[in-house]
Amino acid sequence: MELIQSKNSVISEDGTKIAFVKLGEGPALILVAAAAADHTDAEHLAARLAGQFTVYNFDRRGRGGSNEASPYAIDREVEDIHALIKEAGGSAFLFGSSSGAVLALEAASKLGSGVNKLFLYEPPFIVDESRPPVSPEYVNTLNRVVAEDDRSGAVEYFMTEAVGVPGEYIEFMKADPSWDKMSSMAHTLAYDGQIMGSTQSGRPLPADRWKVSIPVSVTSGENSPPFLHEAAKALADLLEQGEHRTLDGQDHSAVMMAPEALAAEIGRYFLG
Repeated sequence: MELIQSKNSVISEDGTKIAFVKLGEGPALILVAAAAADHTDAEHLAARLAGQFTVYNFDRRGRGGSNEASPYAIDREVEDIHALIKEAGGSAFLFGSSSGAVLALEAASKLGSGVNKLFLYEPPFIVDESRPPVSPEYVNTLNRVVAEDDRSGAVEYFMTEAVGVPGEYIEFMKADPSWDKMSSMAHTLAYDGQIMGSTQSGRPLPADRWKVSIPVSVTSGENSPPFLHEAAKALADLLEQGEHRTLDGQDHSAVMMAPEALAAEIGRYFLG
């Protein structure tokens, strides 16, 4: 059967246009992208989910077909998700990956009954000494480098400081076309840094930041580094209906590299 999809947009509370691709049929599911990603990174995942859900695969503000407004605030991105939930009929499942998982969690905490369930894939918290913490000057440094019009330099700083990519791999990464795409979104990297806040400091997660009573799957890939497993376990333990799951044979790249396996796990959790 041919997959029917349509390109649409909604207007967020502050007047910002948020672009999305809608496809499939079934309960509403909104995909929340990670840092340096737009809706195209989740195209294959969205297509596999469309057999069970009406999927809303959107560009976060400042990326792809979506506009943005200054100054940035996390609440504006929550309002963007709220606009999509209203477009979907008033309630939806949320899936978020990496820092997008933390934004999805933030939205569920602030929007209440509009979110039915959460599936969070590898929120990149650093809650112990299993990897070095992110610098407390991370967001300020990103903003400074972008202000100097060194967008590639901002992506490099994100990759080495936040993601933890060894410096000797960076030149190889720059040769891939994806580097230019990430550079086009470099100004939004600080947005995700603000979303993460102090949760990459090596200290325990804040006990009072998220008020979420709905079921939440916090999933990590079997082959991911230990700090991501510890992060997922810590969050699951913190939430009222949180549970930690492991996706066999996968790592942090599952959204793009293993969409079929990830979609199957998402479907089982939301519809099981």
